[in-house]
Amino acid sequence: MIKNIILASKSPRRKSLLRQLGLKFVVVPSKVEEKLNPRLKPRGQAEALSREKCEAVLEKYKNRRDEDKIVLAADTLVAIDEEVLGKPSDGREAKRMLRKLSGRFHSVITGFTIGDIKTGRMVTKSVETIVYFRKLSEREIKSYAEREKLSDKAGAYAIQGVGAILIEKIEGDYFNVVGLPLNVLAGELRRFGVEAI
Repeated sequence: MIKNIILASKSPRRKSLLRQLGLKFVVVPSKVEEKLNPRLKPRGQAEALSREKCEAVLEKYKNRRDEDKIVLAADTLVAIDEEVLGKPSDGREAKRMLRKLSGRFHSVITGFTIGDIKTGRMVTKSVETIVYFRKLSEREIKSYAEREKLSDKAGAYAIQGVGAILIEKIEGDYFNVVGLPLNVLAGELRRFGVEAI
């Protein structure tokens, strides 16, 4: 029997990536506030947030242990010089982040957690991709920050769309930067009885 997937995220990018794999799913957002823990390194931070989100949705199903479903939760963050850049609160913060990334490389880390409603089994993993930004002019920073909706994008940019022209190259999984590391995720989903192909 194929397990049904519950995606604990409203992210349009994650929904699109799961559809790209041909997976059927329902969306049940976790509503977990994304608070950073200063004691954790960036990779641990992404993993911890994904686990919190998964646990919050699993809690909603605690009286329905007979359901053959899994919960998938994820958190993507940008880290540079060990500083985590979350989602900008306004245009000014978005511009500050873009200035910091300009002409440098940074890490994009996605932590994801899969939890089985029936068995309670959970697995948390993370994937890191290195992204190299080209040197941006002040005009480009201002134009990009004003043109794009960046309040839901870690590090104030998106690799897909016009954000692609900010990037010189990447090392690692492109889809990880979009929001889900599809190769590693597909391997873990298989262990939970979900086959992408």
